[in-house]
Amino acid sequence: MTRTRARPPAPEPGLSLRSTVTLSNGVAMPRLGLGVYQTGRGRETRSAVLAALEVGYRLVDTAAVYGNERDVGAALRESGVPRGQVFVTTKLWNSDHGYDRTLRAFDASLRALGLDVLDLYLLHWPVPNVRLQSWLALERLLLEGRARAIGVSNFTLPHLRELLEASDVAPAVNQVELHPFLPQIELVAFCHGRGVQVEAYSPLARAERMDHPVLQRIARVHGKSPAQVLIRWSLQRGFVTIPKSARRERIAENADVFDFTLEPAEMKDLDGLNEELHTDWDPTGVR
Repeated sequence: MTRTRARPPAPEPGLSLRSTVTLSNGVAMPRLGLGVYQTGRGRETRSAVLAALEVGYRLVDTAAVYGNERDVGAALRESGVPRGQVFVTTKLWNSDHGYDRTLRAFDASLRALGLDVLDLYLLHWPVPNVRLQSWLALERLLLEGRARAIGVSNFTLPHLRELLEASDVAPAVNQVELHPFLPQIELVAFCHGRGVQVEAYSPLARAERMDHPVLQRIARVHGKSPAQVLIRWSLQRGFVTIPKSARRERIAENADVFDFTLEPAEMKDLDGLNEELHTDWDPTGVR
């Protein structure tokens, strides 16, 4: 288990809510977005997505298993924001793996979202024995232009190595749990070295460490909340970041992170908080 600390990258000039990163295939992806994991179906999801779009978010991350793709799509249409300005991600669930089943599941997600093209489609989980078949289906969707980018979620180093050895098409994104209490340093370095954009879900560690004294101290220095410090850490690490909330005021607060910069010493202090703390699924033992 590595304890190596990476030097924080220099803060990006002009970093804002509209900032994007260019994926390996040239597609621009917003740096900060809204996740809707465990956001309730119906009004709760629609209200959260509408609030985020009003604040200025341009990335929305959902999944088939969340059960709220239809509500995300309804909010996109209701918002009046042009389709080309919003980056939409959804994911293939475990029960839909396999080449043909993946294609059918993708079609079902598009219908639920009410979209013709998806910006990013991810394998949600490295399901044993069938994930490479499913990846071949994603390659077809990319080739046909029905998905602008494809990637994976919850893939560890062995899963990524297997995929890269089996395919000439590398995932554009690997979406994993990431925060100072689970920085996944070796995985992040591997992804960066191969042009795979790292996307952080649960960047707030599901609020399990908001009272940590280091986090509290840094938040006081900047006049920010611990949640804002965690999001800023993630952005300065170069990740795409998708905090989730169903509350309008929290959605706005999570986006108010572009008027301060964490100093190198503060980044180092936050980097020292590693506990290998998985607050969501832990894919480490998946073969």
